[in-house]
Amino acid sequence: MPYAVVESLDREGRGVAHVDGKAVFIEGALPGEHVEYESYRRKPTYELAQVVTVLRESAGRVRPRCPHFGVCGGCAMQHAEPRMQVAAKQRVLEDAFEHIGKVRPERMLSPVYGQPWGYRHRARLSARLVPKKGGVLVGFHERRSSYVADMHDCFVLPPHVAALIDPLRELVGRLTIVDRMPQIEVSVGEAVTVLVFRILEPLAPEDEDLLKAFADRHGVQIWLQPKGPDSAAPYYPFDAAPLYYALPEFGVRIHFLPTDFTQVNHAINTVLVRRALRLLDPQPGERVLDLFCGLGNFTLPIATSGAAVTGYEGNPGLVARAQRNAELNGLRARFEAANLFEETTCRRLPLAAADKLLIDPPREGAIEVVKALGDDAPRRIVYVSCDPATLARDAAVLVHTKGYALKAAGVVNMFPHTAHVESIALFER
Repeated sequence: MPYAVVESLDREGRGVAHVDGKAVFIEGALPGEHVEYESYRRKPTYELAQVVTVLRESAGRVRPRCPHFGVCGGCAMQHAEPRMQVAAKQRVLEDAFEHIGKVRPERMLSPVYGQPWGYRHRARLSARLVPKKGGVLVGFHERRSSYVADMHDCFVLPPHVAALIDPLRELVGRLTIVDRMPQIEVSVGEAVTVLVFRILEPLAPEDEDLLKAFADRHGVQIWLQPKGPDSAAPYYPFDAAPLYYALPEFGVRIHFLPTDFTQVNHAINTVLVRRALRLLDPQPGERVLDLFCGLGNFTLPIATSGAAVTGYEGNPGLVARAQRNAELNGLRARFEAANLFEETTCRRLPLAAADKLLIDPPREGAIEVVKALGDDAPRRIVYVSCDPATLARDAAVLVHTKGYALKAAGVVNMFPHTAHVESIALFER
């Protein structure tokens, strides 16, 4: 059995070792550990492997809480103590700045921690009829597989949602379209939980009765999605309360649809918004642009400062709902639709007229935005990122081409027990 001493963790949460001049990425291994491993993919310069035996344990190793850990692909790092997880994510961020961006923050912000369990308020569960497993499976995919994990509980979902897994398995198994309902989207608000069932065929009358009875029994709303995300619509009950999450520090409520993008972790999002606004420091009368603004997660708190804020977002539906959120909260904020991945669109943005800029892009980053910044661009930029590589790439342009200094950066642990790295950075010039 091959043997290795683990040196670090990579951006996927795998242990990194070097054996005979080749990098080996070992799932389930932690820094400092001596392990035996089995490779499942071999390439000329690296191997992907799974730990078999831990011969010498790290002090940071803990017993995974979930019995499905290691098989279910929903989590990658439950075997690591939470502070070790965050330290590993901070190293990923620092390495990205150093190796991709060739930049270094003047100051590393303290990591943002939160409750490590029951935090996931948005999830996409697969449903599949598997006769060999005795019926329908509902859950996340298995690690490195398209198969659905045979799970009965989930500790990263809110407890009331985790408690629905077995009832959902039973429900789907009783439907006439049991093999034509591949997915259930879960969306949890402050007071409401919505389940969006992806259906590939119309419901039979007996299916409708089963779904309505399930909604009544478990206190959830049911939506149906026959085609793409835009086809999702309320099914039962029709008079249900709307989804929203609160940002109590700013007196703001954000209403959303179950298919809208919202941050998975409501508690950490509250801290993230607070930190972003402290770094941005919007003042009454200042002009602020919020790019990739979504539903107004940052825009509306900025508006409470008295700044004149405009949010730009590529999805027209989100723009309309963001404007409605501003009205419901009694706030003055403007929202406009704009494709922020297009060079010509970004060059038309009123960047020169803005005092400050907040950017919160998807994984692709905001390269066209940063390239469009001129000599008269905002003096302060707060950049919220969900991918260290694209943040570092954009930071390289901001620092080496646009004349900004990377004043501060830090990790926001939005997804405990996963390798996902959320971060925030402050640029000034």
